[in-house]
Amino acid sequence: MSELISVVGGAVLDSLARPTRLLVARRTAPPQFAGMWEFPGGKVEAGETPETALHRELREELGIGIRLGSELTSPHQSGWPLNERASMRVWFAELTDGEPRPLEDHDELAWIGLREREEALSLPWIPADLPIVQALLTELGATASLKNYAV
Repeated sequence: MSELISVVGGAVLDSLARPTRLLVARRTAPPQFAGMWEFPGGKVEAGETPETALHRELREELGIGIRLGSELTSPHQSGWPLNERASMRVWFAELTDGEPRPLEDHDELAWIGLREREEALSLPWIPADLPIVQALLTELGATASLKNYAV
């Protein structure tokens, strides 16, 4: 059996302290995922830590620098299952520099509101990312009404 491919994703928020919006990216490829939304990120390269890989991927894909927050708890030690060969670990992050642009693998970016679950859940997500979105919304306390995110 081959080793599981390690993938990282960024739940880029407008603020780690008081998040109200999440940055999401629309895929251009592969064909089965084109037009679907995801957390930006990518594969961890040999010799990289997951955190270093996430910084690199977000710089390459979106042209941004970030400050990492906590990791979103996943049901498996290896992360969120993407398929039988790969799993993804997701970190909360805050934009520190750059203006997000779809430079690689995406044709559109969007800031979506976190105050109501329905806005985030109405997007056509890549199927493996949907449980992550649901967990993120639960973690952040997204409800049908405004919630105070004061630290």
